[in-house]
Amino acid sequence: MSDLSAPITALKGVGEALALKLGRLGIERVSDLLFHLPLRYQDRTRLTPIGLLRAGQEAVIEGEVTACDVVKGRRRSLLVRLRDASGILSLRFFHFSPAQQQQLRPGTTVRAFGEARAGATGLEIYHPEYRLSGSETPVDEYFTPIYPTTEGLNQPRLRALAQQALGLLDDAPEALPDVIPDTLLQRFQLPGLHASLHLLHQPPPDVNIEQLTFGQHPATRRLALEELLAHQLSLREVRLRIQADGAPTLPSGRSLQARFLAQLPFALTGAQRRVLEEISHDLSRPAPMLRLIQGDVGSGKTVVAAMAALSALAGNCQAAIMAPTEILAEQHYRSFKAWFEPLGIEVAWLAGKLKGKARLDAKAAIADGRARMVVGTHALFQDDVHFQCLGLAIIDEQHRFGVHQRLALREKGEAGGLTPHQLIMTATPIPRTLAMSAYADLDVSVIDELPPGRTPVKTVVVPDERRPEVVERIRLACSEGRQAYWVCTLIDESEVLQCQAAEVTRDELTVALPELAVGLVHGRMKSSEKAEVMTAFKAGELDLLVATTVIEVGVDVPNASLMIIENPERLGLSQLHQLRGRVGRGSTESFCVLLYHPPLSKSSRQRLAVMRETTDGFRIAEKDLEIRGPGEVLGTRQTGLAQMKIADLERDADLLERVTAMAQTLQGNPDITAVLVRRWLGEAAGRYGQV
Repeated sequence: MSDLSAPITALKGVGEALALKLGRLGIERVSDLLFHLPLRYQDRTRLTPIGLLRAGQEAVIEGEVTACDVVKGRRRSLLVRLRDASGILSLRFFHFSPAQQQQLRPGTTVRAFGEARAGATGLEIYHPEYRLSGSETPVDEYFTPIYPTTEGLNQPRLRALAQQALGLLDDAPEALPDVIPDTLLQRFQLPGLHASLHLLHQPPPDVNIEQLTFGQHPATRRLALEELLAHQLSLREVRLRIQADGAPTLPSGRSLQARFLAQLPFALTGAQRRVLEEISHDLSRPAPMLRLIQGDVGSGKTVVAAMAALSALAGNCQAAIMAPTEILAEQHYRSFKAWFEPLGIEVAWLAGKLKGKARLDAKAAIADGRARMVVGTHALFQDDVHFQCLGLAIIDEQHRFGVHQRLALREKGEAGGLTPHQLIMTATPIPRTLAMSAYADLDVSVIDELPPGRTPVKTVVVPDERRPEVVERIRLACSEGRQAYWVCTLIDESEVLQCQAAEVTRDELTVALPELAVGLVHGRMKSSEKAEVMTAFKAGELDLLVATTVIEVGVDVPNASLMIIENPERLGLSQLHQLRGRVGRGSTESFCVLLYHPPLSKSSRQRLAVMRETTDGFRIAEKDLEIRGPGEVLGTRQTGLAQMKIADLERDADLLERVTAMAQTLQGNPDITAVLVRRWLGEAAGRYGQV
């Protein structure tokens, strides 16, 4: 026998070939089997009279074989007629042997399990599981678990291995310590760890099977609570490690900020001022700020970032802002250059496509401190980029970067022995439940107020057979001096095909609207070409811009008041909301037309209805979570969260507040933290800490 932490090959009957299959399911240690929970259960705990069976029902039946014949139809099959006191049913086998035919001869008593279907002879069960039985054969004691599996690994084998693991747990319960305090379990009315595992692998006949199926049973909730706690503790460990380092205490930079605000054509909103106070408080402390700013499209996050950067510059440090795409990074560069150069501050630009002398010059200006404000893509955290004194790292659109990726930027400031403050921004509102889990290492601020003068965008949903009407709508808007976007999406993820589709659309619209100047932007164009087109559009030299989803974030053209999104059913809600945010940035009434291709799936109908009903990014985010689930909403790069084994952030949302409070209590207890993080995150635990 073996202990629970041993490799899976320590179990009886597990060789290298089986271990490889189990590894595909994430089962590498014996204990992993205990946390590999069933997807659903079959009820084999009672016999169902044949006469009570209905088509579509799974059941255990028992009867006497009255006939066993090979029949010819479209496919040759073995047909076994089975009778009990209440009725007759057929068992049908398309794959069978002479021995099987002999075994199932008339007069034999057979117990079978399967799904009853309407067939040629009445109710039939195809390829049932069966055994010969006598009057003393007992029914199963527990519901039968059906596990997630992989090719070459059947359910009986998985069940046998799970039973072995449960036996080892019974023999050595101390090998899997239950570290959740009893007080918390009592508050939630949850069972202990070992009782929960036993119940989930071997549910007794009196269990509430509906609760089990939908993850609402106390045993499932018990494990979900522990898994959520492990993720929280892991992220808090990252936070503690970072905050153990010193950070520069930065002054408010009030005089510099006042000069900056004086050149803006608008006043800050109350929400912006509130968030700036939270940031100023963080920057004045000697521990690194770790703050996430959430703000809906157009709420003015970039201005807040600029004000925070001025605090760093006033403290004789550098500030850097990192964006996930070159288009967004270029937009930031133009904004910061226009804002900061009149204040005598040099702004540098660094992206992957910056080559040769221009790149060397930018790196030199960053290294010797001439460039006090630095704007770029992920190129900023490459090994050959050195800062003189990085005091503040700003990361835009956090969900595009993984935890460890953004933490890598921190190292750029450590040359002077100090860790830079971190300000993370996202225009993708994050549902509160996700924010509490995905960003447990961050303090969260929300800019929940739009600048005055913004008009909500009206959204209409139109089938693509009405495309000519939509083209006329563009003609009318542009004849009134407005501008429009036409966004192309494709099911195919190939960027090449997306760009080709955009080019074809541009050509078609140029023919349909000969009086308009039509531009094109897509991901395969050179950075300089994209910038040129965007500048022309912003300057009003183009009436209509055809684009792929590269314009999702950061493009700001107040005169654009109409957006057409082709095939919106292919995009998630948050992406649609981001795209729609490119219009409605001025005071003119703006429209977004979702030009879909029927028929729509149920989830597509739901998504488009939400877009039509609301422009509230947080409500949209909650709906997105409901429809798509946390893994997709956050993006697979958000380390760990997409791979939750048991917890469901939507279903288990009510656990999160107490899990958060509990994580605060337990984070000072390294013994408990280490056990939970290793149990639930395994190798992934290290990735949170790769900073």
